[in-house]
Amino acid sequence: MKSQVRPDTFILACGDGNSRLVSLHWTKWTGRTAVARGVNAVNDCKPYCAAGTFRSYPVVVRLESPQPWEKDPQVRQFTRLSLVFTGTRPEGYQRVVTYQLGDSASAPQRTGN
Repeated sequence: MKSQVRPDTFILACGDGNSRLVSLHWTKWTGRTAVARGVNAVNDCKPYCAAGTFRSYPVVVRLESPQPWEKDPQVRQFTRLSLVFTGTRPEGYQRVVTYQLGDSASAPQRTGN
C-alpha cells in the first residue's frame, strides 16, 4: 500500500472499520500540523456490530505532534489525531476526541511538503 500525504479516508477503530473518517478535505498541511473537514462514519453496533447501522457525524480533524518514523528517521509522521464534532456526535463521545497514533497505526507522513 502506498502512503498518502493527504488521505481522504482513515480507519480509526482497529481494522474492523466501525469508526472511520471519510470525505476528508484538507485546508492546512504544514510540518507541524494538518487540518481537514470531513465525516466520522460510526457503526452504532445495535443490536450488535455486524447488524449495526453506520451514522455520519461532521468533524474537524487535526493531526499534530510529528515525530521521526522508526523505519526511516528522515520521514516524519503525525502521532496525534484529534476530532472535533461540529454537530451531533455518537452516544458516549466527548465533543473533542484525541487518538495517539504510532508506527503500526499510521502511514508515515512527509511533513513540510
